[in-house]
Amino acid sequence: MNVAPYENIPLVKGLPLIGNLLTYLRDPLAEVQSLALHGNVVRSRTFFEHVTLLGPDANQFVLHDREGNFSSRGGWAYFIDAVFPGAIMAMDDPQHKHHRRIMQSAFKRSAMERYVQDMGPVIAGVLDRWPEDNGRPMRVFPQIKALTLNIAARVFMGMTLGPEADRMNQAFVDTVAASMALLRKPLPPLTMWRGVRARRYLVRVMQSKLTEKRAKEGPDLFSQLCHAHGEDGERFSDDEVVNHMIFLMMAAHDTTTSALTTMFYCLARHPEWQDRLRQDAQALPETQLRYQDLAGCERTEWVMKEALRMYPPLTAIPREAARDCEFGGFRIPKGTQVGISPIHTHHMPSLWTTPEDFDPERFSPARAEHRQHAYAYLPFGGGAHLCIGQHFADMEVKSVMHQVLRRFRFKVPEGYRMPYQLVPIAKPRDGLPISLQRL
Repeated sequence: MNVAPYENIPLVKGLPLIGNLLTYLRDPLAEVQSLALHGNVVRSRTFFEHVTLLGPDANQFVLHDREGNFSSRGGWAYFIDAVFPGAIMAMDDPQHKHHRRIMQSAFKRSAMERYVQDMGPVIAGVLDRWPEDNGRPMRVFPQIKALTLNIAARVFMGMTLGPEADRMNQAFVDTVAASMALLRKPLPPLTMWRGVRARRYLVRVMQSKLTEKRAKEGPDLFSQLCHAHGEDGERFSDDEVVNHMIFLMMAAHDTTTSALTTMFYCLARHPEWQDRLRQDAQALPETQLRYQDLAGCERTEWVMKEALRMYPPLTAIPREAARDCEFGGFRIPKGTQVGISPIHTHHMPSLWTTPEDFDPERFSPARAEHRQHAYAYLPFGGGAHLCIGQHFADMEVKSVMHQVLRRFRFKVPEGYRMPYQLVPIAKPRDGLPISLQRL
């Protein structure tokens, strides 16, 4: 087959200088669906030119990548180096393989069992303080964000957050916002400056705990990373532990907050599904979920997967071509910025029945629409960089929803539609007002 030169890839220019940036920030799904009208290999511009590869075959080509065509570091560095240096998702092999192998010990089954046990009382304590509906709906997103941060602090750091909770939460908000800052220099009082300042604060917090965590191995992730070692006894340096902790804390509470908020919205709009999951939760013996109860949360898992399908926390995954390669009949030169789009694949009618509809049973064993292609469903990425914390996220979501469903019934006003902000992470623009009723 003849391979066309790079210049022949269809180009969607957009506006002068900023290209398609504004339309992407406003509605990433609509933007990428408009690109798809030009084919599954499309050039576009958001300040700099990049190539978007579309569809499950493209996802597999980029993420499976046994040939070494793509650099994860080259794709992510522009966005996260200033605020999340040393993040594992921005590493290439052999460094990535080395760090992941050491880190994996912090996610072994014995550790995961302790994490589930530790998060239960944190969830219960926070839900005790949730207000019942008094005519003023509760904004769920900030409440869930505070909850997941408290879970992350307890499970990852072995501490209970006090007055510093709000500051730490804001620090993570600022660092994530800085990843998408239009002006990349840390000039006060702009977004990048706030992100870099927040990063310094988080480093100080983590460094203040290092001596204690190094001295004695404990059950929390921070301690586990301090004492984790590879097959040859290699361990993380202090800087590496701090870098991993900051990134994992962000990823754990930001992306899980996104998934849980979407689940609240979907279950509030579809009370029949809320009732089904409540029946499942009430059928389990304990008020707080245990590790051995996870298998009894099958339908909760379907709902979580459907929420992540409809609104994946990351709408796009960037890479840089590490060498010349070709896809879809086009040459992609070394150094090209390349991206794939989970949100586009998650809404392809060729893969999903009425993809715009909330339909958790598409993930049931009887239908298993997500198994039509190995890379049809990728809220946690895929390949060697598959999210190392995906099973932790699964346990946390199930643990939270188990207790929520046993305590509350919740709803949104008739006709309400949640206004989504999908970049940099999916969340509601209005905080998602929900009316709670204690059972």
